[in-house]
This record gives sequence, structure tokens and C-alpha cells, in this order.
Amino acid sequence: MDIGTLRGIITAILLVSFVGLIGWAYSKRRRPDFDEAANLPFADEEEWPQQRDSSGAENAASRQEKGDSNT
Repeated sequence: MDIGTLRGIITAILLVSFVGLIGWAYSKRRRPDFDEAANLPFADEEEWPQQRDSSGAENAASRQEKGDSNT
């Protein structure tokens, strides 16, 4: 087996893998999962736990006291 044959086999394997990946991505069984993932950016913030601390309000109040009008 020479290098040309080996390259042809590798190309064929990659082509079959690519076609399989495309078939998996566009299969009807996967559509609900992909639809759910596509809507994640639009999910309500109430579903996600709040990670913010309460010090932000205190900082804004102290900035207003110092005359900062950008709060």
C-alpha cells in the first residue's frame, strides 16, 4: 500500500464521518433538543439563580451621595 492509497482511505473515512455528523445534526430525533438549546438565550431570568450580591445598591447610593449622576 502506497501513500496515495492511504490518503484515499483517510479521505473516505473523513467523508463518511462528515456525512454521518450532518445526518445526526439534522435528524428528526434531535430537533427538540436543538430547539430547546436555540431558545436558551431567551429564557427568563427567573429560571436562573441570581449570582449578584446586594452590595451593588449600596455602591450606587454612595455614588449618588458623592454627586455622581451616572447611576
